[in-house]
Amino acid sequence: MTRSAHVDTFARDHLPPREQWPELRFDLPELHYPERLNCAAELLHGPPDDRAALRTPDGGLWTYGDLRAQVDRIAHLLTTDLRVAPGNRVLLRGPTTPWLVACWLAVLKAGAVAVTVLAQQRPQELATVCEMACVRHALCDVRAVDDLAKADVPGLRIATYGGDTPDDLLRRPAPDAPFPAVDTAADDVALIAFTSGTTGRPKGCMHFHRDVLAIADTFSRHVLRPRADDVFAGSPPLGFTFGLGGLVVFPLRAGACALLLEQAGPRQLLPAIAEHRVSVLFTAPTAYRAMLGELDRYDMTSLRRCVSAGENLPAATWRTWHERTGLRVINGIGATELLHIFISAADEHIRPGTTGLPVPGWQARVVDGEGRELPDGEPGLLAVRGPVGCRYLADPRQREYVRGGWNITGDTYVRDGDGYFRYVARADDMIISAGYNIAGPEVEDALLRHPDVVEAAVVGRPDEARGMAVVAFVVMKEGAERSTEALREHVTSELAPYKCPREFVYLDALPRTATGKLQRFRLRTGGDRQ
Repeated sequence: MTRSAHVDTFARDHLPPREQWPELRFDLPELHYPERLNCAAELLHGPPDDRAALRTPDGGLWTYGDLRAQVDRIAHLLTTDLRVAPGNRVLLRGPTTPWLVACWLAVLKAGAVAVTVLAQQRPQELATVCEMACVRHALCDVRAVDDLAKADVPGLRIATYGGDTPDDLLRRPAPDAPFPAVDTAADDVALIAFTSGTTGRPKGCMHFHRDVLAIADTFSRHVLRPRADDVFAGSPPLGFTFGLGGLVVFPLRAGACALLLEQAGPRQLLPAIAEHRVSVLFTAPTAYRAMLGELDRYDMTSLRRCVSAGENLPAATWRTWHERTGLRVINGIGATELLHIFISAADEHIRPGTTGLPVPGWQARVVDGEGRELPDGEPGLLAVRGPVGCRYLADPRQREYVRGGWNITGDTYVRDGDGYFRYVARADDMIISAGYNIAGPEVEDALLRHPDVVEAAVVGRPDEARGMAVVAFVVMKEGAERSTEALREHVTSELAPYKCPREFVYLDALPRTATGKLQRFRLRTGGDRQ
């Protein structure tokens, strides 16, 4: 590793040992970054001052000149008033606004380490993150400060923004001058992103300055292919790396504009797309399906790119969206551990029902439990490597995720003979019932092809006779009959009878995390039966 600019060496000191890192690949010329690199300075460099950078639904507009000025102002305050030193971890909390983006960029430009958390996280969750990352500084939207204060983190200094007090970050006097970016190393830690931790203690994923640019120079550059006149929008929050890439890193790297929505559910996305002429959309499969019923009410002609990630995109949803809009959704799989999407496809390379091909700059294969590559057509664990790799914050689970130089994502995949990767299930979501291997997502996809099914989740439950029984949790359209007989008949018309759920449970909504991921573990425990 190169000489660090960090005065506070906590992050580098808590990287896993080098022998536990995955092999990093820099196969593309654009991935050959200089040894000294500050990603915030790189993201802000280039576009003219008068070009639109950030928009808000109420008509607010920040140009690139505005954004640079506010980032520099906050960076000055961080290093003087707040005494943030290079390498200090700074927690960022608030809804998706231009001010949160400016704070994130200012933290990185000042050489500190950004720890962006979800506005929905509760005091105990915030306390855990702060304890694990040894956080002593926080920048928080005044509307989201109460739970952070209740976390009662020892020694935490909280600076709020968006309030009306004299000590508010936006009201403090600051030099009206450019802030020279701290001369960070390309392999200095820039951010720590925490996994959702729905099944145990969260994992802190440490990413370097060069990693932030690498996700833009692989997936965004080669698959998404953005233009400077694009307007990006989406539902994922910035505490979710899917949102950080899609709403901050990718548009800034392309010199484009992002529309930032504090409320970004399907009902907010459609009118925002129409009013602000959004051209690039990032959201989850459930949102695409939910928007289908309202499409006719809005002008969607500005859209040219739709990206789906966070969970598997059912082929039925892809086909219906394409039929209704003419747009081919770009499916992708990414991971907090690897920062963003590493398998995907766009345009004529898309094959519905598959995730796609390794993104340029990445390699992927399917392996068995011992790390041996499996032949095409045989399901196994997805293994990937590229310019970004898993580096957990002082966590013994590093050895589980990285094996033999590859990142093992925990997903079961099949590689087809022509190199396309097809999702089967999360490795722990494969249902073995009466000797049959049943992939829950395949059954979900069949259920979603029923015209009255809005959402579906399929899990396995212990069963004395069969080992595991297939149980389907279903959300029906409003007013639709909850007919188990009709659903069973529909599934068996599309799949082998042994894959048909033994039990159907009807819910008003499926349990999800704050980032929209399905919480299957809650369904397995039976806590959501109605």
